[in-house]
Amino acid sequence: MRSLLFAAALVMAAPALAQDTPSAEGAELYFIGLEDGDTVSSPLTIYFGLRGMGVAPAGTEVDNTGHHHLLLNRPPLGEGFFGEEEFELALPTDENHRHFGGGQTQMTLELPPGDHTLQLVLGDHGHVPHNPPVVSEVITITVE
Repeated sequence: MRSLLFAAALVMAAPALAQDTPSAEGAELYFIGLEDGDTVSSPLTIYFGLRGMGVAPAGTEVDNTGHHHLLLNRPPLGEGFFGEEEFELALPTDENHRHFGGGQTQMTLELPPGDHTLQLVLGDHGHVPHNPPVVSEVITITVE
């Protein structure tokens, strides 16, 4: 009985560990008004752009929607600690992984002077990247 309960728990947890939400063909995620190599001042307002899909709060299961995540000063998604498995895991929440589960499409960020990398990732209702993943290019900005 105990192993049956454990197996049931694993099946129920699978959506948080498996990339099972399809993305719309041709969907694009990008920064609005911010490009690789830009020099900016802090605080910086960052605007998130999305084509081909819609934005919905975390926990909302609607086809062709997701919510934004900002990866800050970390390797591109798929090249971090877990490698390609990162595309199958719920994104963590910490200083390098900012969540916008309320459906936000912009944020104001305080950054210290220096170079910083930014990447946007669209997450599904459970914070897992879609299949195939909808990610922006990684850009590097310099804060004066």
